[in-house]
Amino acid sequence: MFTGIVEELGTVERLTDQGDAVRLTVRGPLVTSDIGHGESIAVNGCCLTVVDRDGETFTADVMRETLARTSLADLSAGDRVNLERAMAAGARFGGHIVQGHVDGTGRIAERSPSEHWEIVRIELPADLAKYVVEKGSVTVDGTSLTVVGIRDDEPAFTVSLIPETLRATTLGTKRVGDTVNLEVDVLAKYVERLLAHKEA
Repeated sequence: MFTGIVEELGTVERLTDQGDAVRLTVRGPLVTSDIGHGESIAVNGCCLTVVDRDGETFTADVMRETLARTSLADLSAGDRVNLERAMAAGARFGGHIVQGHVDGTGRIAERSPSEHWEIVRIELPADLAKYVVEKGSVTVDGTSLTVVGIRDDEPAFTVSLIPETLRATTLGTKRVGDTVNLEVDVLAKYVERLLAHKEA
């Protein structure tokens, strides 16, 4: 489990095509400082298993299913990525419950900078829009954010990014039209499932 508090901006070292998967190697001095084989690291919000570690880099296998459902397929060597180690028991819970299971991808539709923050509007798949509520939580490329507003005329929501978020995550350099990984609040999905069984 993760909390959506990005620990480090890593750099993609290489991607090795393996036919039905891609082997991804990422440089991240902080997250590799105490990571071991088989442990989990969220890369742009995707929970990946460490299969190798070499100094300040780690390697993970990314299945075709993951590539098809996330923005990891768009990565190239040299790209920056958001990194977070799995939450340790007893650690501070700074964000919200994040599983690292991406629900779908969204598109940055608009950026509106101001003096002290930036408003970003993100379009999302219509089937995910029902899980996003004003003042609720959403994970964008592995970053825990509070929803500022939702749109009734289109499946979209807005978030407000403070300078620290712009500095410490890839959201500071994403452009209009870029794809981002989205994970909605898992509690909303559990409630929906429970209500569906109750009505049945």
